[in-house]
Amino acid sequence: MNVVDSCGWLEAFAGAPRSAAYLDVLRDGASLVVPSISINEVYRVIARQRGEYLALHHVARMRASLVAPLDDGLAVEAARLGLAHSLPCADSIVYATACRHGATLWTHDAHFRELPGVRFVEA
Repeated sequence: MNVVDSCGWLEAFAGAPRSAAYLDVLRDGASLVVPSISINEVYRVIARQRGEYLALHHVARMRASLVAPLDDGLAVEAARLGLAHSLPCADSIVYATACRHGATLWTHDAHFRELPGVRFVEA
């Protein structure tokens, strides 16, 4: 199983320099878990930069995989991991989602660089 951080989705959707590293993972939708907070983050960025229509288009692509909702247990686990690893709120939810599903977290966000279960994508 794999979780792609919001920054990876945005990189892939924009065709940015790191997109190739994420595209192989994103193509295998059957092994992809999407934290619901990532849908929020990706929609907000794309809607602000490029409009609602494109944001909804990309969110539909994310919804094609298993979307993991934020429930009360995951919220507590995210808070615990956030405190333990000094992660911001959304990042702690993404990391907790990956941990809950035994998934590898793909990211280029420096907050995650040294954490277990993370595949850090270099520039």
